[in-house]
Amino acid sequence: MHRSRLVLPALTVAALAMFAQVPAGGAAPAMEWREVFNEDGTITQALTPKAPAETTTDFRAMSAAEVTKIHGDRDPSDAFDLVFVGDGYTTDDMATYTANVKSKWDELSAVEPFATYKQYFNVWQVNVISTESGVDHDPTRGLLKDTALDMGFWCQGRDANTERLLCVNETKAKDFAALAPEADQVIALGNTTKYGGAGGSVATASGSNAQAGQIAIHELGHSIGGLADEYDYPYLDYTGAEPREINVTKDPTGAKWGEYLGQPSPDGGVIAPVEGARYYKTGLYRPTANSIMRTLGKQFNSIGRDAMIKAFKAKIPSLNWETAPAPPIR
Repeated sequence: MHRSRLVLPALTVAALAMFAQVPAGGAAPAMEWREVFNEDGTITQALTPKAPAETTTDFRAMSAAEVTKIHGDRDPSDAFDLVFVGDGYTTDDMATYTANVKSKWDELSAVEPFATYKQYFNVWQVNVISTESGVDHDPTRGLLKDTALDMGFWCQGRDANTERLLCVNETKAKDFAALAPEADQVIALGNTTKYGGAGGSVATASGSNAQAGQIAIHELGHSIGGLADEYDYPYLDYTGAEPREINVTKDPTGAKWGEYLGQPSPDGGVIAPVEGARYYKTGLYRPTANSIMRTLGKQFNSIGRDAMIKAFKAKIPSLNWETAPAPPIR
């Protein structure tokens, strides 16, 4: 289950302030939690106004969008199909867009377990043409651009607190991504060098920022492996049921990972229950101190990596009868 967009019951001070700004007699904006990826690699949640009803896609623009295969030659029914769409790239910017897509894929495919299973991926690039270069609110808030996917910082200007939250019109992004033969995961790149990104059903990242590629890796941990976030913001004590995700538990003994306990993990830790996970500071435990599901730039821990491999095998039928690639040495 993808957990990066999650509606939660409590309200932060910032959200309460936002509600306080609603004119008398007006309706409070609908809110949702979104993942925010910070430049230092830390990940938090921001309570953000939901997007208004998203406008329909310009189908004339869709008819002009070419689809290019960046990697892979497998039948889509026996592959994981990753689709990149771009925003704020004009016809003259297509070389930059192609370079951005290839750079993000190279970064992703160098991380385990993607590196070992790279041959089972198809990667598609949809050439979405925008009228103007760039994205909204870049470099300054209030500067708007005429682009195909309405991407912008400050979550398209809706969030007054989180500058690096780079949001996109997800309806339009998915419409363009559907031009590819299959779309198991969509990543939208913005034509900007400024660091930013966001989680959601469509992950976003700054195309020309070298750090932003880590966002896609984290998001695929959700969408492929069904992994929970391992950071502990914004709640205090967890008192609910045992989480369904394999990489978090309420059991302080870590019995959920019994066969792994005490073993070294690819992210540099040792498998042992560490308190603080899945948005709670206490009451939930993660397998290691600091995997990529907690901080960008890290590796998946053993629990997460094996969950990803299991998910690959569920998605890619031939992995169940072909000789699987040898796992990396830990």
